[in-house]
Amino acid sequence: MSTPDWLILIITLLGIIVYGIYKSRTTKNLDGYFLGNRSMPWYIVLLSIMGTQASAITFLSAPGQAYTDGMRFVQYYFGLPIAMVVICIFFVPVFRRLKVYTAYEYLETRFDKHTRSFVAFLFLTGRGLSTGLSIYAPSIILSSLLGWNIYATNLMMGGLLIIYTMSGGAKAVAYTQQLQLIIIIAGMCIAGYLVVKLLPGDMGFADALKHAGQYGKMNIITNGLKNGAFDWKDKYNIWSGLIGGFFLALSYFGTDQSQVGRYLTARNDKESKKGLLMNGLVKVPMQFLILLLGVLVFTFYQYQKAPVYFNTAFAVQAKANGYTATLDSIENRYTLALAAKDNAAALTERKAYTAVVKTALPGRDVKDTDYIFLRFVVDYLPVGLVGLLIAVIILASWGSIAAALNALASCTMVDVHQRIFKRQRTEMQEYKASQWYTFGWGVFCIIIAMFAHNIGNSLIEAVNIVGSWFYGVILGVFLLAFWFKNIRGWVVFPAALVAQAIVIAVSLADVVSFLWLIPIGVLLVIGFSFLLQAIFPQAKNV
Repeated sequence: MSTPDWLILIITLLGIIVYGIYKSRTTKNLDGYFLGNRSMPWYIVLLSIMGTQASAITFLSAPGQAYTDGMRFVQYYFGLPIAMVVICIFFVPVFRRLKVYTAYEYLETRFDKHTRSFVAFLFLTGRGLSTGLSIYAPSIILSSLLGWNIYATNLMMGGLLIIYTMSGGAKAVAYTQQLQLIIIIAGMCIAGYLVVKLLPGDMGFADALKHAGQYGKMNIITNGLKNGAFDWKDKYNIWSGLIGGFFLALSYFGTDQSQVGRYLTARNDKESKKGLLMNGLVKVPMQFLILLLGVLVFTFYQYQKAPVYFNTAFAVQAKANGYTATLDSIENRYTLALAAKDNAAALTERKAYTAVVKTALPGRDVKDTDYIFLRFVVDYLPVGLVGLLIAVIILASWGSIAAALNALASCTMVDVHQRIFKRQRTEMQEYKASQWYTFGWGVFCIIIAMFAHNIGNSLIEAVNIVGSWFYGVILGVFLLAFWFKNIRGWVVFPAALVAQAIVIAVSLADVVSFLWLIPIGVLLVIGFSFLLQAIFPQAKNV
């Protein structure tokens, strides 16, 4: 990067850290540290919810997803608005009335301590792993494209934000997410404008979309049918989006403490609900526009030579390992195919190039989907904007990671620490312990990032797959608590254990797409709970 790019990057990141520390002033107790004294207006809640969900993976991987697979990934979010309504009706009133710090406190009141502990354990496991991937994802891409050391990049991604997250808790997280999201949206809008501006002079925005549609990239709605039958392994279609996406959003926003903690910071019930409902209105259009950016980049590369392989660092490493002649030969054939406008042949050569890189770099995830957008930024955007877009990626990463660390610390403190260490502690002692739990989880997630590799087709899918392992079972327990008052606590714990084992087995067997794992987990927990209570009707809680 150029000197102006470095200056913009450094000034932006330091500004966020200083702003976070400035906004970290709050009461030094659990209410202040984890919930910002429940004082946030709805628009801060909205931006915090969006900032938590929209990680760096969203802005890196989604354009690449659209470039390779078209717009159909947007269907993944179609169930989200419906889930927001359900959460506002059933979840928010209960959490607000009980004045809980974490969602899992309610489960001990409704069921028993075993169920609460197991669900809290599932959350800590799933969110801890996902947050590690959220650090690793942008780190591996930035380190590859910009030549940064991967370990140093992981430390920067995870380490710097610990400063204001540890010092300020939920309030610092919420206010920095507000500023981060404004910068992110501005940066992406500028990038989208410049993509269109870089197209041939006679091609406008509508023409670019029409051109992409001729290549099947505007596949916004798909039915999931293959050879006349529904394909259960098809990841993104209208039915997996509406059904699987609904259950995913219901579990993520209704039971994942990283999101529950965001709307519990609101000053009252009405502000919580308004923030959630507005998120339901703006999330799908926002994701649509991010994917559209990838489609525009695809059109751009129909008039400019697209790289045969977008991960420059891996290509250099593969050549250094003795494959220079082979890769150069493939690239020459690829160039000839582009000149002849033979897209099928060009795609064949791209696949061949990737296969050789995989051979040269065994054990590495060599798919280059996640590198497409950033490679375009580095190669074609003007000086200064490159630094801003790199800052956008880091800020998006910080927004989601900071909220996750705050949630992991709150769950550890409230659902584990306070239950194990019974003796009375002062508010200041609990506050200090919570800060150290934040630091500890930050270190844990950085360690996960240091050892993460081979994590799937794209980073955005990898994070969602990890969540799908646990979200269904967690949601099933909460739905039993809210809607099935006749179910007693002792049946839920073993039902959840068995259901979790089955969900992981189904995932490993690759029977269905990951979005279907969540409704499967929900049905298994509910079904096993009713079955156990029917078999042992006289049993009581222990």
